[in-house]
Amino acid sequence: MVKAVPPDPEVEVLVRDLSIAYGKKTVLSGVNLQIKQNEIFGIIGPANSGKTSFLRVLNRMDEFTSGMHFSGNVEIGGKNVRSWRNLYALRRRIGVVFPLPVGLPLSVYDNVALAPRLAGVRDKRKLDEIVERSLTRAALWDEVKDRLKSLGSLLSGGQQQRLTIARALSQDPKLLLLDEFSIAVDPVTTMRIEDVLKELRKEITIVLVTNLVQQAERLANRTAFFLMGECVEIGETEAMFSDGHTDERTAKYLGGHFG
Repeated sequence: MVKAVPPDPEVEVLVRDLSIAYGKKTVLSGVNLQIKQNEIFGIIGPANSGKTSFLRVLNRMDEFTSGMHFSGNVEIGGKNVRSWRNLYALRRRIGVVFPLPVGLPLSVYDNVALAPRLAGVRDKRKLDEIVERSLTRAALWDEVKDRLKSLGSLLSGGQQQRLTIARALSQDPKLLLLDEFSIAVDPVTTMRIEDVLKELRKEITIVLVTNLVQQAERLANRTAFFLMGECVEIGETEAMFSDGHTDERTAKYLGGHFG
């Protein structure tokens, strides 16, 4: 189990002694980690290791998940997630991309403009700027700029996933959570999105949950290995994938012996 570490002023996410349960069943226990500003932090591990539950806690989705509860300390930007009285203010800081594209039954423009409108942005010129900037950052603007009024659900699967990323970026989040973003898109689109993430790393912090160890190897600055509800180890990705791991279980997982 990874032990607690002292705080760092350049840390975006600080987790101490985190345990997560659904009812009486514990799915993650004793997690201690830091996620630094402007890094891609990868989380790998087989199914049912607690990876998605970890993301849910960061965005306080536990409050909308029946029976889910957690203990320990979780801070985003130096502030405990439980201390945010305005949940939507916290979520404006955090963008989330789920495994399957979730295109709202709205136009491409309105998909991206929805969150800023809910936050009070009414000026058409400002909304136009946000939509163009978000779609550009998601590498989608050139493909959809002439059909912004078309339904987002009519886009291809890969385009819809990038639209989801654009929607997550529309509030200029400090933290972007991605949960198996490439599970429903083709390899070419996956590589395009990976290129997007490499660019976004210059501006925001990214937490990448993936079952594809090669994807973590390509993208993550540091990687955590979760197994059976435990954070087994955390390390620099290059070192971890070059026999720099400290736990035999990590070696077996990276070697494809289970997963």
